[in-house]
This record gives sequence, C-alpha cells and structure tokens, in this order.
Amino acid sequence: MRRTITGFSNPTVKFLRSLRDKKHRRREGRFLAEGLRLLTDARETGRLPEMLVMAQGRETHPLLDELERAVAAAGGEILEMPGDILAKVTGKDNPQAVCGVFAEFDTSLASVDRAASPIWLVAQAMRDPGNLGTMLRTGDAVGAGGLILLDDCVDPFSVEAVRASMGAIFTQAVVQARWEEFITWLRADDGQGGGQLVAASLRDAVPYRGAPYAAPCFIMVGNESRGLPEEYELACDLRVTMPMNGRADSLNAAVAGAVLAYEVLAGLDKV
Repeated sequence: MRRTITGFSNPTVKFLRSLRDKKHRRREGRFLAEGLRLLTDARETGRLPEMLVMAQGRETHPLLDELERAVAAAGGEILEMPGDILAKVTGKDNPQAVCGVFAEFDTSLASVDRAASPIWLVAQAMRDPGNLGTMLRTGDAVGAGGLILLDDCVDPFSVEAVRASMGAIFTQAVVQARWEEFITWLRADDGQGGGQLVAASLRDAVPYRGAPYAAPCFIMVGNESRGLPEEYELACDLRVTMPMNGRADSLNAAVAGAVLAYEVLAGLDKV
C-alpha cells in the first residue's frame, strides 16, 4: 500500500515519532532506522522494513528503487511526506530522505548458536548509544556472531544506537540478558561446547598479546565509568592487560573491545 501524508497531526506521524521513545518501542515491538545505506544493508541481510517512509522531492537512486520494489512485493507500506514532517519523525533537522520501521529481533539467549562464530562481544551496563553502535560495527568487522548486552544497557534499538551501528544492527545478533542468566547459559552443559570468557583487567592478568584464546571466545567490556564488577572479572576464564604508555589509565570501553577483538582474531587464526 502506498499513501501520502501531508499533516503533522496524522496518526501515522504520531506513531512514527513515538518510536523514538523506549517505552513505545517496547510496546510496539518496532524500531526506526534511517538512511538509504542502512536500509540497503538491512535488505541485503534479508530484513525489510514493514513501513518505508520517504521524503517528497527526494533525488532518485537505483538502490532506493530496489528497496521500494522489495517492500511493495513483501506487502509493506510505503509512505511519502514532506521533509519537514520527516524531520519531526527522525528528530533531525536535516534528515536523510528515507527511513524504515522494522520489527524488533529476538534478543533472547535461546536465539544464539554460540558455534556460529569463534568470537562474540559482550558489554555490561553500557550506557552510551555511540559505544554500543561502535561495538556492533567492531563485531561486524571481525566476523563476530553478535553482541550480548548484560544488565541495564542502553536500548540497542534506539534511533541513536541504530544510527551509530552503521548497518551492523542488521548483520550482528543482538542479545539482552542479566548476568546470572548469561553466566549460567555460558557454563551450561548443553552440547554447544561452552565458551571462553575474556576481559581486560588488572586482576591476575596476562599480556593481551599472545594470550591463550580459545573459540568460542566471549570478549567482555564493562560500564564506561565503572568498568566490570569484581564478581564478573573473577568469573572470567582469562583476564588480560593492555599496555597504557601515556598518561591515560584506560581506553574507551568500545575501543578496548575493538583492540582486544582483533588480537583474539589473530590469536585464533594461529590455533
């Protein structure tokens, strides 16, 4: 179905704007993604928006034409609206010419096949959507299976986190769990082979270069300001330290995860 919206008070506009709020996203089980590149990445991974929203007067583009045809063939809804209304939807003064409404993914641990990849990323109590997006992009770059979010993390389906992921929200599995649930799952004798839990730490740690990494390796980073709780560090199979040669005493959480992920990748390639 295709239709044009011309008024700010249209119920569909109100619905779209509500998806910027976590409470409404959870109620609806839907989230917004903005930009042709991001929506094209979604299409190439087999995910199509249920609703495709386009700005009137936009420039034509073959990828947008392909996306529009795919959404129409799948029975999705296609909307056109003036740019100023689209700006209200996305919350950006200069929005991109297209956005989409997607159904949220299954984020349970039960959806994870830990054998699907030798590397998984884990973030505990991460609060910054930019950091979360960076970790998703890192996961995509190193071929990780996905990102497991522990405890009270920022919503991975927020407009800001989705935007920061640069499309990796569609290529990486996203899991949300409490610590107790995760560690029980990781240690369970369920035929999936467990997994090695690794974290950067100063507690009985070995140098991160050349450490004995083993697949599947779950690389865990902590909260941006507090780091990992002691209990979580002690539960790790391997704790590693990265040298800090300047005045800074720590790396940004997402950066630390990226540095460690590439070292793990290199280490596993040698096994």
